[in-house]
Amino acid sequence: MKLLDDLLDLLLPQLCAGCGRSPALLCASCLAFLAGNTPRPAWPDPIPRGLPSPWAAASYEGPVRAAIVAHKERGRTPLAEPLGRALATAIRTAVTRPGVAVVPVPSSRAALRKRGHDPTRRMTVAAVHALRTSGAPVTGLDALYHRRRVADQAGLSQTARARNLAGALGVLPGAPVAGRDIILVDDVITTGATLSEAARTLRAAGARVQAAATVAATPKHHPSHPQ
Repeated sequence: MKLLDDLLDLLLPQLCAGCGRSPALLCASCLAFLAGNTPRPAWPDPIPRGLPSPWAAASYEGPVRAAIVAHKERGRTPLAEPLGRALATAIRTAVTRPGVAVVPVPSSRAALRKRGHDPTRRMTVAAVHALRTSGAPVTGLDALYHRRRVADQAGLSQTARARNLAGALGVLPGAPVAGRDIILVDDVITTGATLSEAARTLRAAGARVQAAATVAATPKHHPSHPQ
């Protein structure tokens, strides 16, 4: 099926990943949904233990959701650039101290085999490039990996996601995280379980996790931390 999709992409003009109508990677209208917002806090309900302050550039709905899915599941890798620029706005808002390392949540080995690429890492590279071009003192850092298999998170409750991910991540040997200020990044925050486990893993290795940044958050999230 993926081979057929790739052949169709070569033979037919690609339409906007957001609306599927205009002959463009993302039309101006759909790009506005992605890039025309001020990043906002994206606390899930309930908040998992240890979740760093989460920021999202947009809501995971409409054209934004369609673009993320097209990049992640349908191999439209050029979308990493506009998605990365949106992620960069969330990272910039999340930073509380200069000189941070930006660490992506890694794809599992099974997901890498299925998709043929790591979408979050690809967006992170684009985001760090955009930030550095604008003069922001950030660096990208591949620091995490999957130590064991995890089940597909889709459809799992927050409790089930946390149980699925517990102990699943590790810090890559030699990754310089001890004493570093880190912003964790992912494409979407849903329950926050993945970001919480990633933060726990990095903190156990001596890192200071400032915050988390994502391209989008599911609409049910709180606009601010509940008191």
